[in-house]
Amino acid sequence: MGVIANERSVLSHSLWAATANDAPDRPALADDVTSDCVIIGAGFTGLSAALHLAQTGARITVLEAETPGWGASGRNGGQVNPGLQDGPDALEAQFGPEIGRRMTDVSGGGGDLVFGLIAQHGIDCDANRVGWIRAAHTRKALDELESLADQWRARGAVVEPLSRDELTRLLGVNDYLGGTIDRRGGNLHPLNYALGLADAAERHGAQIFGDSRVMGYTAKDGLVTVKTAGGSVTAPKVLVCTNAYTGDLGKPLGKSVMPVTSVQVATAPLSDNIAQSILPEGHAVSDSRRVLIYFRKDAAGRFIIGGRGATRDASVRARQAALRAKAEQLYPLLKGVEWTHAWGGDVALTRDHLPGLHLLASGVMAGLGYNGRGVGMATVMGKVLADWASGVPDDALDFPVTKVRPIPFHQFRNLGLGPTVAALRLLDRVGL
Repeated sequence: MGVIANERSVLSHSLWAATANDAPDRPALADDVTSDCVIIGAGFTGLSAALHLAQTGARITVLEAETPGWGASGRNGGQVNPGLQDGPDALEAQFGPEIGRRMTDVSGGGGDLVFGLIAQHGIDCDANRVGWIRAAHTRKALDELESLADQWRARGAVVEPLSRDELTRLLGVNDYLGGTIDRRGGNLHPLNYALGLADAAERHGAQIFGDSRVMGYTAKDGLVTVKTAGGSVTAPKVLVCTNAYTGDLGKPLGKSVMPVTSVQVATAPLSDNIAQSILPEGHAVSDSRRVLIYFRKDAAGRFIIGGRGATRDASVRARQAALRAKAEQLYPLLKGVEWTHAWGGDVALTRDHLPGLHLLASGVMAGLGYNGRGVGMATVMGKVLADWASGVPDDALDFPVTKVRPIPFHQFRNLGLGPTVAALRLLDRVGL
């Protein structure tokens, strides 16, 4: 592939697109057909749902505006980060012991689900379950991470504290005070994971149509008809899995999330002597800043770092340059190394930092809003949506069905984003 098709140049030079496995052509829908379930969107959520449903023998039709993995699923950092931003104690306090525990279990099990699907279906995506490290830049952040680790360990998860010396050894830098490691997490090639999910779903009978942007849907007499420019699909169940790229589909669904651009840059494969000094055991890392950065190496030894992006092209380039500078600050050995790829895409943030599971109309359910943890949580949400489409009652699902809550003044979101991010960066710099 080389670059992400139909994307702005500043966001399109993706390492994952350049190193993707071969994928079959998936032509556009060109007929009026029926199905047991229509899935809108072929990212992790939609493809996980398609695979889980297809394995039951259901007739599944997936409609994708571009190609599988085109959006955030094929552009992210490839880190499998279990759990939600809120810890188990907070979830149980907010939702009660029963549903809070189910939310904790299903989100914490994201790593098991992802790596289990990879093993079960033989997905070639450089999966490496080496663990996810969270690095604390302040004492307060370290205390919070250690408290969170205590909560997870109380529920049987292998989440361990890391001393400053241990963290320095695993990262190859001494910039952080300590942290935690979640053994349930790890790394993968995100686009190849998406392509592998698509292949597995098709092997079980699902049909995936590319270049089939959904124009809308109508519900009547217990059936829903989903329309594209070239045809339509009618089914009793529809799953909307479009996340940050929802737009006007299913109004006001798109206004319940804040699409925010995340950008990444990557080096050429590092020489052995440099690679051995940087993340020597290959961990995935996120730091504790409000405007966090995340970094890792890929299977070929490239160094990859990502963080919050911007809207305009010039600002995106500036953020990508800032990430290169940050990488060289952390690891001076990277000075002079060739940076070969720079790309980005939109992630979906929610007001409460929790994903949304929403009934949009009779027979139409949506799942979205993963707040930067989409590899694990989107895969989980796909299974939850598949359970619903298979007839599991709302109150028996592992995630609560809630009303769509549009973000106030959503149309002005970009006006306040720059000043907000600048204020958060200032708080990070002064250690508050």
